[in-house]
Amino acid sequence: MHIKTDSRVKGNLIPNKDGALEILQRVGCSERVIQHCLIVSEYATEIAKQINKNGLKVDIQLVKIGGLLHDIGRSRTHDIKHGIEGACLAREYGLSERLIGIIINHIGAGITDEEAGKMGLPPGNYMPVTLEEKIVAHADNLVNDNEIFPISKIVVILKKKGRSETIIKRIVDLNSQIVGLIH
Repeated sequence: MHIKTDSRVKGNLIPNKDGALEILQRVGCSERVIQHCLIVSEYATEIAKQINKNGLKVDIQLVKIGGLLHDIGRSRTHDIKHGIEGACLAREYGLSERLIGIIINHIGAGITDEEAGKMGLPPGNYMPVTLEEKIVAHADNLVNDNEIFPISKIVVILKKKGRSETIIKRIVDLNSQIVGLIH
C-alpha cells in the first residue's frame, strides 16, 4: 500500500489530503462520513489559520488532516467507541501519534477517565490536550448533519439528544476557549 504523504513526524505518517481520503475509503467509511470529515477539516483549518494570525502557533496541516481522519473509526462503529476504533485503525496505517491524539480525543469536548469507565471504554482520559486536538473537537462539535451551526443551536440539539449538563457545559467551555483565541 502506498499512501501519498507530505511529511513524517517522529517517523510516523501524516498523509496529505488525498492520502487521508484514500485511507477513509480503504477502511470503508461511508460517503456521508467522508463528507462530514471534509467539512470538519475545512472548518477546523479556518479556525487554525485565524488562531495563527493572532500569534499562537498551530500546526495547520495537522489540523487539516486530523479533521479529515477524526471519524475514521466510524468505518467500524458509530457508537462512542469510534474514537478508540479510529485510533486502532490509525496505528495500523502507521499514522502519527499526534493524529491519533486528535482521533481518540475528539468526542464531544473529551471524556474523563471516570466517564470512560461508565461508558465501557478502556480506562483513560480522552480529553483533548493539544491546541490541534481542541480545534478539531470544537469544529466537530459545531458540525451537525454536515452543516455548521452556532453553539446556541448545538446546545439545543444536545439537550434534545439527552446529553448531560456536564457534557454540554464542557462543549460550551471549549467553544468559549477557541472563540477567545480567535478574537
